[in-house]
Amino acid sequence: MVQLQLGDIIIDVEQKNIKNIHLSVYPPDGRVRISAPKRMDLDIIRVYVLSKLKWIKKQQAKFINQDREAPREFISRESHYFRGKRYLLKVVEHKAPPKIELQHSTIVMYIRPGTPTEKRQRILDEWYRAQLKIAVPQLIEKWEKKMNVKVNEFGIKKMKTRWGTCNPNAKRIWLNLELAKKPPEYLEYIVVHEMVHLLERKHNDIFTAYMDKFMPKWRYYKDGLNRLPVKHEKWNY
Repeated sequence: MVQLQLGDIIIDVEQKNIKNIHLSVYPPDGRVRISAPKRMDLDIIRVYVLSKLKWIKKQQAKFINQDREAPREFISRESHYFRGKRYLLKVVEHKAPPKIELQHSTIVMYIRPGTPTEKRQRILDEWYRAQLKIAVPQLIEKWEKKMNVKVNEFGIKKMKTRWGTCNPNAKRIWLNLELAKKPPEYLEYIVVHEMVHLLERKHNDIFTAYMDKFMPKWRYYKDGLNRLPVKHEKWNY
């Protein structure tokens, strides 16, 4: 990988066996990366970046100005989110196996005495994962019928820079664990987005036409999701 510098913008350039050039700007600080065909000269890549500078700066400003969640300690009276709603965490120490219960406006975490912060986070994360595994199959079944496609498998995992991914060959989709915290309509938007990749791999005009057809308000959901606070952590790609 090589780097190009244009003013105060540094671009990581990876040349590999692909046909087209791909430009990405990553959160949280707007790092820029280009994937380009091996045969493409660096001067041509530089000219391409120059033509996209306005867009790059716009994306960087969006990420830099985006709100960040405060670091979590997983203690009582701390705020946590589920399905777009704010809950207060209540930590209850007991000697039985750990569990999570939702009680009105409270997430109750039952843990063994002396449970460290990292373990508390894993307990809550696994509860979030379980909730998504309940919600997602219903969404997939709904949209399989509407799109006339078939999802063979889905999974939930922590992702640093994406809300979801799709492997069209395996007909498998992955969803970001953080979606459990977001409003249900945003989760559904990401499910639809990834399932549309079963019809069109690339983010091109065909893909956009499918999104407009199946979910006319998808741009509204996309903007809303990207405006929500993101997790307080160091993102890498």
